[in-house]
Amino acid sequence: MVKIGYARVSTHEQDLTIQREGLAALGVEADYIYVDHGLTGTNRARPGLLQAMAAVRAGDTLVVTKLDRLARSLPDARDIADELTRKGVSLSLGSSVYDPTDPVGRLMFNVLGMVAEFESDLIRARTREGMAVAKAKGRLRGKQPKLSPTRRRHLYELVDEDKYTQAELAELFTVSRTTIYREILRRVSNR
Repeated sequence: MVKIGYARVSTHEQDLTIQREGLAALGVEADYIYVDHGLTGTNRARPGLLQAMAAVRAGDTLVVTKLDRLARSLPDARDIADELTRKGVSLSLGSSVYDPTDPVGRLMFNVLGMVAEFESDLIRARTREGMAVAKAKGRLRGKQPKLSPTRRRHLYELVDEDKYTQAELAELFTVSRTTIYREILRRVSNR
């Protein structure tokens, strides 16, 4: 019987230390902890989760510190739990083990899954509200162009001279060839 741990954070700025320490306190060895850094729980295609799911065998236990680290939607949480049950693997949520045969255990699992999904929906709604406020105040401008208006005019002059390839222009302006191509297309479409 092996304990396999899984930890996840949504952004690259977040730290996994607390989850790693929590998994270690729950008896998971450091070599058996799989992680995803910068991936949301709503995305099921997470490399660390896939590795953890592949590592568990019948009789093992998959350990997460909280259900929202495993999944941010109730259907995903149920799918993962069902897959583990079919494999004969236990699921430990913090210090309690999920038992799919126990009605109270299933109820608690579903409640925790709904809370995780609710939190995810709240985060999404707050983000949209914040973006709308920033846009109304003129602070949300989207992705900024790679070339300033002055550099763009200079690029157009060089393109008109027809002396340089796009690769040479990209090197000259220290941008990608795709950026040069996009700027040329933008100029053509604006004419």
